[in-house]
Amino acid sequence: MAGEYYRWKYRDEKPEEHRELTPEEKRKNWWDYHKWHVAAGIVLAIGAVMIAWDMLGIGRVEPDYQFAYVGGTLLPDDTVSGLEAALAGLGEDLNGDGQVAVRLNQYPAYSFSPEWENGMADAEAASQAQISEAGLMADLELCDSFFFLLEDPEAFQQRYGILAYPDGSLLEGEAADLSEMCRPWGDCPALAGISADSGEFLSGLLIARRGFWTENTCKYLDGCERLWEKLFRGAAS
Repeated sequence: MAGEYYRWKYRDEKPEEHRELTPEEKRKNWWDYHKWHVAAGIVLAIGAVMIAWDMLGIGRVEPDYQFAYVGGTLLPDDTVSGLEAALAGLGEDLNGDGQVAVRLNQYPAYSFSPEWENGMADAEAASQAQISEAGLMADLELCDSFFFLLEDPEAFQQRYGILAYPDGSLLEGEAADLSEMCRPWGDCPALAGISADSGEFLSGLLIARRGFWTENTCKYLDGCERLWEKLFRGAAS
């Protein structure tokens, strides 16, 4: 009986007719439902492209020369950029990409201080020194840097023993003569202008080159040696 009652009660009401959506309405419904899926897909695609570009080195300038600064604090950005530009002006396009690029790798706060040696450095300084040390060790292992700008060449050579004499000759058992292996910044005529502009940061540094005991050398070794000779051309012996 209930079924007949409801049929009688709603006898004048007609069921809603199905209406075909317009193309615009279909697109709107699809977008409302899928917009977050699309956004997530775009983010993932951008991330994948960035990773691929980084792995392939697309858009990244590869240096023709690499210098390593090893000292107590970071050099100021303007000093770094000025030094890289001046050195690039003296160099050659060794990798054939149409430009001359120099990269200065900085390894500050490295662990030669008495506080570090005695385990008395604070946590932040110790962490910074460890990060810097890891970067320097990777540089030495991969033979990235040919040129070294050093605050304390004696401590550096005692720890790593990778410096060579200016002509590239290596130690043969005798103690290193650092006065022969390292040249004061002021002995580099080609960089006199930089010394004048940033003397407070650079004047106390010494310049040295690394040696190679195996066939594993830095990239563009011949070109690096030519720049090394150019830096000290005309220097007092």
